[in-house]
Amino acid sequence: MGTTKKQKKKLDVKKNETEFSLLAPQAESVFLSGDFNEWNTSSHPLKKEKDGEWKISLSLKPGQYQYRFLVDGEWQNDPRSPECVNNPFGTSNCLKIVE
Repeated sequence: MGTTKKQKKKLDVKKNETEFSLLAPQAESVFLSGDFNEWNTSSHPLKKEKDGEWKISLSLKPGQYQYRFLVDGEWQNDPRSPECVNNPFGTSNCLKIVE
């Protein structure tokens, strides 16, 4: 039995669990925003751990994603991100590479 086009397409769309985190113990709220969610500033809230680390895991397809954190209403880059790219607002976005 062969694989149908529909089944093959499903197999090709492999997503990887990708964690984003930010150490911000004084923050009241942290959201993740990026090109994976059309820069929605409220759709991906992070959960605060006891040590002040905020975390979220997303299932993302392999590729490159630009993102930033919205911490108490203020944009903030990920200090752990090894790469950033300029954005049209005169600041930069972090770059996450999912393999």
